[in-house]
Amino acid sequence: MLSFDLDFARGDFTLAARAEVDAGVTGVFGPSGSGKSTLLALIAGLLRPGRGVIRADGDVLVDTASNRFVPPWDRHFGLVFQDGQLFPHLTVRRNLLYGHDRIAPQMRRHDLQSVAELLEIVPLLDRRPALLSGGERQRVALGRALLYSPRLLLLDEPLSSLDERLKQQILPFLRRIKEETRVPMLYVTHSRNEIDYLADAVITMDRGRLGVAP
Repeated sequence: MLSFDLDFARGDFTLAARAEVDAGVTGVFGPSGSGKSTLLALIAGLLRPGRGVIRADGDVLVDTASNRFVPPWDRHFGLVFQDGQLFPHLTVRRNLLYGHDRIAPQMRRHDLQSVAELLEIVPLLDRRPALLSGGERQRVALGRALLYSPRLLLLDEPLSSLDERLKQQILPFLRRIKEETRVPMLYVTHSRNEIDYLADAVITMDRGRLGVAP
């Protein structure tokens, strides 16, 4: 369970967001510039709210009234961005294991082989990111986030940089992650098709305000 009640301002833009997110995939849907990525950055700890509270599984991650702010690396969320942001000097294998190797063994819920098979990237393990297609890079980014064994996956328009053909290739892998790993996801997109395919619940966002989709 994730809950948040946040206010944030930057320049002329203001965000006021309050919601509770349960298990499964929750889509955050709205036009470009509506504040979706800003909301994800606040939840991830990449931005600080002007006012508010964030809780995850009963843990208080942010409480501005008491000056509490848990840094991103201690929230144990997995992040996937539009371009994957792989480390170019590392092989696919080392990219996948980057977060996995930095958590305690008792926290690891997934292993390299099972994740690589789930995402069909076993043949890519010894390649460098420069030799991957856009769809392959996004699958590796998803695998790296999963191997961190996060309590929540935050996906910031992970398919927006791909053409329609590649999007149709990646969407089934996202559904497999949802169904086989049961890791909760907060999925930001401006694509209604992606929301309809993946999401169990939908929050709409427009000009920094949240609503519930029909």
